[in-house]
Amino acid sequence: MIVERGLRRGDVVALVSPAGPASPEALDRAAAELADWGLVVDRLDSVRPVRKYLADTDARRAGLFQAAWTDPVVTAVIAARGGYGTHRILDLLDWEALRAAGPKIFAGSSDLTALHQAIEAHLGLPTLFSPMPAATFWDEEAKRHLHRALWAPGEEIVFSGLETVVPGTARGVLTGGTLSVLAAGAGAPEYRPPEGAIAVFEDIAEAPYRIDRLLTQLSRSGWFGKVSGIALGSWFRCGDPGEVRAVLLDRLGTLGVPVVGDLRFGHCPGAVTLPFGTRAVLDAEAGTLTVRGWATGAS
Repeated sequence: MIVERGLRRGDVVALVSPAGPASPEALDRAAAELADWGLVVDRLDSVRPVRKYLADTDARRAGLFQAAWTDPVVTAVIAARGGYGTHRILDLLDWEALRAAGPKIFAGSSDLTALHQAIEAHLGLPTLFSPMPAATFWDEEAKRHLHRALWAPGEEIVFSGLETVVPGTARGVLTGGTLSVLAAGAGAPEYRPPEGAIAVFEDIAEAPYRIDRLLTQLSRSGWFGKVSGIALGSWFRCGDPGEVRAVLLDRLGTLGVPVVGDLRFGHCPGAVTLPFGTRAVLDAEAGTLTVRGWATGAS
């Protein structure tokens, strides 16, 4: 399955909350800003928090995501925010019905890493790892990056000025996301990177020893067996940057693949949008990551 075009003014987008709750005020702002882009916003954003960290019951969160995706007038499904809870709904989704509904655009990040991996595995669709309109790091630059990705899906993007951690060049399909969410899914059927994948990682509020543990867990599960290159994003509130870098180099520097740092994605101001499931070229010596467009047609 492929997505043939990006968004156009007048398209219907569904705003969903598959993980944690956002305040009604944040959801109002999110819907208003998407409407300012010329979109028609269908709000399927659960606002009945369960245990304070879930936007609603598992069944209702799954049902709202399912309803959004299978609605024939909806072009894109956009997560309002992350938090926790996405893993809990994966087995409640009817993947055959989602496939039958045809390709849609999906955008989100953080805990939504779980849905990125599942959509890639079950539907074979590209997805956008992006800032979210009711989340903390929704600033003007982040909005610009997501808007560009949504409206110009055929455009090749070059991310430059990246730090060379391990030299070399790699070509493959972009995958990955938030490290702790990836590690939490290790062993699940959706968490198998494609052959030759270029993996991207980031996280928030994970101490260096926890980053070490998460990478070790992925390594022992065999997750890195098919990875041809790695790009590292933000490590916001993860402790001393030098110590974080030392852990990353220790755990990733011996894999025999090129590694770059300082890719501005994830939990950080001005976060870029990355199209997962698309072809990319990583040139660690030049400090660049070149990503092909994620859709086949013009927007």
